[in-house]
This record gives sequence, C-alpha cells and structure tokens, in this order.
Amino acid sequence: MKKQSRREMLKSAAKMGAMAAGGAVASVSAAAQVKKAASAGHGNGKRDALGHAGAEKLATPLPFTAVVACNGMLYLAGVGYHEPTGTIEDHTKGVLDALEKNLVDAGSSLAKVVKVTVFLADIKDYDRMNAVYKTRSWGPVFPARTTIAPAMLPGANAKVEIECIAQA
Repeated sequence: MKKQSRREMLKSAAKMGAMAAGGAVASVSAAAQVKKAASAGHGNGKRDALGHAGAEKLATPLPFTAVVACNGMLYLAGVGYHEPTGTIEDHTKGVLDALEKNLVDAGSSLAKVVKVTVFLADIKDYDRMNAVYKTRSWGPVFPARTTIAPAMLPGANAKVEIECIAQA
C-alpha cells in the first residue's frame, strides 16, 4: 500500500466521511472490529462502531458512537474531562490520555492522527493547552488542527474537549 501524506489522508477522510452516510453501524469489540477492518480493507464505505475495552454500558445510551471506523480511517468523538478541579493543563492531559487510549484500543496511535479539533471553554487557555498538546507523540508532522471556543461545552466542569480523525 502506498504511504500517503497527511494532505492526501485528509482528502481521503473527507471523501470517506461523505460515503459513510449510507453505511450500516454494527457494535462489536475494538479488537475484533480492527481485525475485521484489516481483512475487509474498509473499501466498501461501511461504517463500524468500535467499542472501548472495559467500557461500561450506559443505562440510556447517548446517540453517538465514540469511535467509528470507515475505509481505513477512525473518527473519534470529542472527549472531555469533567473533574471539578484542576488547571487547563490537567484537563488537557486527561483528554489526550483518553483519546490516546481510544486510538490504541482501536489499533491506531497519536502518530496516525491527521485532523484534530480542540474546543476550549475559554480561548485565553489556548497557550497553556498548546503547551501540553505539543508534548505528545504526534508523529513527524503535527496533524491539521482547528481550535475554537464555543459558547459552552457539554457536561459539568469541562475546560477542553478534543476530537480527531486518524488512520486505522
């Protein structure tokens, strides 16, 4: 398989996202899904929900999937950190730890991330969040990134939420 540049991966991710709209979602364990994805090549536009190892089932599940695999790409829903105390650095570290765990559970890593979106409760925290963000092993080139400060983040005490797209 030809090694793609991050730009080619982003273009591919955009195309695959559009194709994913018609796919079916099936919930199975992350390890089994990654194995299935590798053998199938994910070339058929099918979306597959990836579970978390040891994740608890919610009594009333929320209407989203934490990790979806489609055409060799992983789409990770936003992860927040909802501890009542702590600095933006603590919250950023907690969010990145959770994202990295989700990526590893799905057979990927931070080095395979091609796009990141960061949501900050207070845009004044940008430099302090960035100081923690840049210490991670993102690979030879940082992923494309958008950082915004919405009016409010979901959940109590959230200072930062991060979502990403990565190669499987």
